[in-house]
Amino acid sequence: MQIEILGNADSVTEHDNSLLIKTAQAQARVWVFSPTIIRICVTKNSKEPDESFAVIEKSLEDFTWEKLYDTVEVTTSALKLVIDLHPLRFNFLTADGQPLSEDDNRFGVNWQAERVINYRKLYPDEKFLGLGEKAGDLNRRGCNYVNWNTDAAMHTITTDPLYKTFPFFIGLHSGLTYGLFFDNTHKSYFDFGATTDEQMSWFGADGGDMNYYFFGAQGLRNILEDYTWLTGRMEMPPLWSLGYQQCRWSYMSADEVLDIARKFRERNIPADVMYCDIDYMDEYKIFTWNKETFTNPKGMIDQLKDMNFRLVTIIDPGIKIDENYKEYKEGVERGYFATYPDGELYTGSVWPGRCHFPDFFNEEVREWWGAAFEALADPGVEGFWNDMNEPAAWGQNMPWLVKFGERFMPEVRNAYGMQMARGTYYGTKRILKGKRPFILTRAAYAGTQRYSAVWTGDNAATDEHMLFGQRLVNSLGLAGMSMIGVDIGGFMGNPTPELMVRWNSLGPYVPMFRNHAALGMSMREPWQWGEAYEQIIKKDIEQRYKLLPYIYSGFYESTQTGLPLARTLAIDYTTDENIYDTRFQNQFLFGDSILVAPVVSTAETVEVYLPAGDWYRLSSDEKFKGNQIVNVASPLTDLPVFVKAGGIVPMQNVIQNTNEIGDGILQVHIWNGNEVNSFVYYEDDGTTYSYQDGAYYKRTITFDPQKKEIVFGAVEGSHQSKYLKLRVIWHGFEGANVVEMENVNAQINIGF
Repeated sequence: MQIEILGNADSVTEHDNSLLIKTAQAQARVWVFSPTIIRICVTKNSKEPDESFAVIEKSLEDFTWEKLYDTVEVTTSALKLVIDLHPLRFNFLTADGQPLSEDDNRFGVNWQAERVINYRKLYPDEKFLGLGEKAGDLNRRGCNYVNWNTDAAMHTITTDPLYKTFPFFIGLHSGLTYGLFFDNTHKSYFDFGATTDEQMSWFGADGGDMNYYFFGAQGLRNILEDYTWLTGRMEMPPLWSLGYQQCRWSYMSADEVLDIARKFRERNIPADVMYCDIDYMDEYKIFTWNKETFTNPKGMIDQLKDMNFRLVTIIDPGIKIDENYKEYKEGVERGYFATYPDGELYTGSVWPGRCHFPDFFNEEVREWWGAAFEALADPGVEGFWNDMNEPAAWGQNMPWLVKFGERFMPEVRNAYGMQMARGTYYGTKRILKGKRPFILTRAAYAGTQRYSAVWTGDNAATDEHMLFGQRLVNSLGLAGMSMIGVDIGGFMGNPTPELMVRWNSLGPYVPMFRNHAALGMSMREPWQWGEAYEQIIKKDIEQRYKLLPYIYSGFYESTQTGLPLARTLAIDYTTDENIYDTRFQNQFLFGDSILVAPVVSTAETVEVYLPAGDWYRLSSDEKFKGNQIVNVASPLTDLPVFVKAGGIVPMQNVIQNTNEIGDGILQVHIWNGNEVNSFVYYEDDGTTYSYQDGAYYKRTITFDPQKKEIVFGAVEGSHQSKYLKLRVIWHGFEGANVVEMENVNAQINIGF
């Protein structure tokens, strides 16, 4: 196999808002999307459509460039792209000339048959973060990865690939930051200096173009804001989806579902969501109900709603081959399924048996798919769980000659789950007529945050999987995803009671708090572990409900800036070497102010690294200096959770579900500190899209230690707060620690 290396530039011209550079091997185009975002596309197939599943923004019409003797310079207010013409290489610098990322001068972009690779200079102190759902440490330096969405059942903490593809990473060196998004859905590869004797990093794909977006903003927050501007941001989730969720493969009948829901209410354990896994269906045919065990879906769901529960049902892409099955007949008649090159329908076996698979890359198919959810939404389902959409069939990889329209499997496998979620989202949004659906998907590609939440797949009931799961959540947050969950307790295997309690104590700080287990595994409901452990689990679930005002405001921030709710410490403490220490890499910020330190179930004390600033233990208000490692108690009753000095955390008293009004008191907890801090508090009705038309309640709360005051700013939006009173609770201050006000809407300054 011959290698073909991108050679000398023959010509440089402007073309359709881009810079067009031609070589003997290919052509390259350069677009400027913003002062901090530049796109490079090197292609041999210039006649192919230029389209993306991920990118939703357009390039700028005007940009500045200058041709010198043997270089071209593209400049913005933040970036300088120096293009060497002999041979053609792309080098990114800050506006003042500091190198950010550069092609390796020898190899740059090259091809081996259809495979396209980009080799880049590796800096001595360079770290790499990201790629979403990937095994390994926070710092990816020295690791290599493959993107090929896979049904990774029974995966370990080193398995690669997993279920999702997010070909976006962040590089750090010399005190600088950059990001790179390789927008190519073929099977792709990333090597962060694992195999090149510290000379190069490289990335590429089995086919398609060398098509990437370079982000030159300084600071991870700014890079994430740019990346999610380019690929889109989540909408506000339904409030009920932020409550506790109880799932199992499977609750085998409507009676069992209702019995579990009743037990939550009888025991006063807060919860909002019940799930139906695959056994609610008739012979596993999607969009159907089992006529023997779920005889009256509407009646069951009405009873759940009477108890203030919502129902989420699973959906897989495989359509059972059955001449009496509506979706099968329609799909065949309309040509909606994947085929072989000769037109024969592709058949693969999964839960229903022999199945065909919809072509979700066809808009007409997505609309048909979305409309079919009427069978679930009509009796009252409001949550829709997309599973097995890597796509999975028994035996794993479908043949590469399977076609979805004109696209073969290798080109689009990594985007299949995303497009399924897209069809599910738009279809259920129409059917629910103004109510927000909850969409959950296992497989994903960059940009999926626009349509769906994700969870980390079929984990195991071990301490190492609990810690690994949190690393996955933190890393997915660096890929634009904020609504993320794990299977609390582990999907496969049986947790010890101590592991179940410990994992559940982490649950209040996981963006999507869902308990789930596999067929044949022990029951996982909170009362299955004995009275003493039930009370600990209950207390931690109650903590989730207390924090909902803080959590909901955090998701609002995600909709505005792309900043995730669960944040690796690297976002705010990028240059602190201690956060990359494997002892502390699982720690994370939950929202602006809360730091969580996951702990194995067998440890009663643990070392925690506290970054710069002062910190308070949430459970006791004990104060700690930052920039140090502290050894703290970690009994099962008290996960190490800390609040940053100056932190502002709105809370409420315990409610049993998100439909419950509660006592009408919004508690604003403030921890004393030396620096000014502010928090944007946000509410809306929690169920509709009226917030997009101004029906929200938003205000900024500011803590100013210099002026010795807390300022509640003016209310924005037309929504009326559900709270009637305001209670300010002080932590670490001298004197009285509670102030109450009758008017929650007042614009006030409170001195201390």
